[in-house]
Amino acid sequence: MQDNATEVTAAGIARLAGVGRAAVSNWRRRHADFPRPVGGTETSPSFALPEVEGWLRRHGKLAEVPLKERVWQQLAGHPAGPVTALTHAGCVLLLIHDRSPLWLEVSSGSDERLAAMLPSALEQVLTPRLGEANRSRVNGAGTVNTSAHTSAAPTAALTAPAAPTASATLAALEPPTAPQLLPSAPLLRGVAELAADSGARHTFEFLLGRHLDANPRQYTLTPADLCGLMAGLAGPARTVLDPACGTGALLRSVTSRPGQELYAQDSAPDLAALTALRLALHTRAPVHAATGDTLRADAHSAVRADAVLCHPPFNERNWGHDELAYDPRWEYGFPARTESELAWVQHALARLRDGGVAVLLMPPAAASRRSGRRIRADLLRRGALRAVVALPVGAAPPYNIPLHLWVLRRPEQAPAQPEVLLADAGQFAGEGRGGPDWAGVRETVLDAWRAFDRAGRLDERPGLARSVPVIELLDDDVDLAPARHLPPPAAADGAGRLSDVRERLGETLRLTARLTPPPVDPARPAAPGRLPLTTVGELARGGALVMRTGGNGGHARVPVLTDHDVLSGTTPSGTLPESDEEAVLTEPGDVVVPVLGGGSVARVIDETTAGAALGRNLVLLRPDPAALDAWFLAGFLRGTANNRQASSYASTATRLDVRRLQLPRLPPAEQRRYGARFRALDAFEQALRQAGRLGEQLVRGMYDGLTDGTIDPDGTIDPDGTIDPEGTVATEGTVATEGTVAPD
Repeated sequence: MQDNATEVTAAGIARLAGVGRAAVSNWRRRHADFPRPVGGTETSPSFALPEVEGWLRRHGKLAEVPLKERVWQQLAGHPAGPVTALTHAGCVLLLIHDRSPLWLEVSSGSDERLAAMLPSALEQVLTPRLGEANRSRVNGAGTVNTSAHTSAAPTAALTAPAAPTASATLAALEPPTAPQLLPSAPLLRGVAELAADSGARHTFEFLLGRHLDANPRQYTLTPADLCGLMAGLAGPARTVLDPACGTGALLRSVTSRPGQELYAQDSAPDLAALTALRLALHTRAPVHAATGDTLRADAHSAVRADAVLCHPPFNERNWGHDELAYDPRWEYGFPARTESELAWVQHALARLRDGGVAVLLMPPAAASRRSGRRIRADLLRRGALRAVVALPVGAAPPYNIPLHLWVLRRPEQAPAQPEVLLADAGQFAGEGRGGPDWAGVRETVLDAWRAFDRAGRLDERPGLARSVPVIELLDDDVDLAPARHLPPPAAADGAGRLSDVRERLGETLRLTARLTPPPVDPARPAAPGRLPLTTVGELARGGALVMRTGGNGGHARVPVLTDHDVLSGTTPSGTLPESDEEAVLTEPGDVVVPVLGGGSVARVIDETTAGAALGRNLVLLRPDPAALDAWFLAGFLRGTANNRQASSYASTATRLDVRRLQLPRLPPAEQRRYGARFRALDAFEQALRQAGRLGEQLVRGMYDGLTDGTIDPDGTIDPDGTIDPEGTVATEGTVATEGTVAPD
């Protein structure tokens, strides 16, 4: 066995064999010839992949593993790290994409021959596609600090010069050497096989996407829909620059055109290298990518681009304030230490040709912080800042605030009566965590920008956009937040929406009245005596139900059911980072119980919520339908006394021990009788929640309409929308969980 063989975890072995992790643990205990760990920790060991595959084959346990999964396992377990493996794979995919016969020539024979011949073959492709600027050279003394797009300690993808310092620009990509490539040989052959099925470009996108998903906290990504919007605002361009390129998503969204050139730079070597490969596979345009701190050591200082697209790092204090006080880029004023974003704005303007357009993603505070008001004022006076667009909440990380887009143009001459476009797409925010309505955002923003760009002004679009004379903004604050300057929505539209809400509320209240349980009949008490009880733990041991706990993201991209979703009765809205542990996916008929908070809540999964991953602090119970009715189980788990006796208390929280929850031993027919009543109560509860949400929406809309003048205080919305207070339709029977009321 090679010392640097690819390693795989127990979860990876389980996926290879198509079993659960418990089976892998049993194999380790029961089979003396099972491979020994070669790395990892005592609680999470790793094993040599070739040894594991050999053992699985000998014992007939190797499942038919999809090629994608096998290649990913080799990449994720690469002895030099997944970033190095991904870079080697990208180089070979570019070779296959551009000169596949050359790959066939060098890949024939042994792994040693492949590793020896591959560097010169890669150089024949990388030099013409990525240019001499991407060959190994150093401008200055070394490398740079990492940007907000990178991990705290990024893994270098390539060979770097020794003794780097903080003021250098490095080539983004250099052909790896034969010793570096030898451990990657099995991976590269698998990658080539995968490319034969899926194509080189799609193969790289798959592997890069898997890597980014597996490390969500290490990279700040720009969503594809937002990239498309920013590229649309910039318009067609021949020369495009991204000075903080990250994974290259913005440049990848640019529409290709003849004679196009792409320029990229990032302070993290791994991101610069991956961007260079990604763009080279995506387009035939020359790609000039470099590694370096853009503000301190600009690799493209001579470029005058048609367009600059940038998602800069936010809120950086160490951006070079002390070193760059006399930098010629600060045409509009020297940015304060707390205004790193305005440094990026001026850098973008400095790299534009006259008339060129820059689009930057900005934090909303940059539009109103007092420390930046002088620079904002000069950008407005000289006609450089052309538009500020407020995006919906959830458009990009951080997802909890509405970010802004700034559209700038390097002025050829100062406009006589300048105006600036202010637009607000906040109304297109999605519900929960589903993301914005990007089709609505794109149509609204691009239409407003193009109309404004043609005419230099825009008639008011209430609640959406207007062009504002610059003179109106040049006050003491120079506050550019669009919401502070836009007119409210048209009165007719606001009243119309409230009419719809009121109509839906009336329907929901009528439904709630029909579902309201009737009064308890004192003449029909529950059967005397206490029923024999059992616990969830006993039922699990007897096989009547399966008990699972949540909290693992697995590798599936599915919505996550959170404890908040269960408590509030809403659809799955959470996310979990990808992990080697398989996610627990819900199925219709499952019962989900939160274990924190002290509330007596249980939710039966239906078709609309099935397939979601189980989130943290949740326990899933999967009853055997032949032995246990799901609604009967959920109903008795919600009993207040039942929850109290199964709960333990810490200083600040209550935790529920689900195994101790009790329910009566009843035959299936009696379970179904109780289950029907519990199900009716659940429908009543959901109707109450919906009525509450609609009521809050109506009240808020009325307050807003009355205070902003879009609703007449003497007017009405829907004079016919009354509810008959006597329209209650009684249902038969009531139910309780303590045996005091009969289900019928």
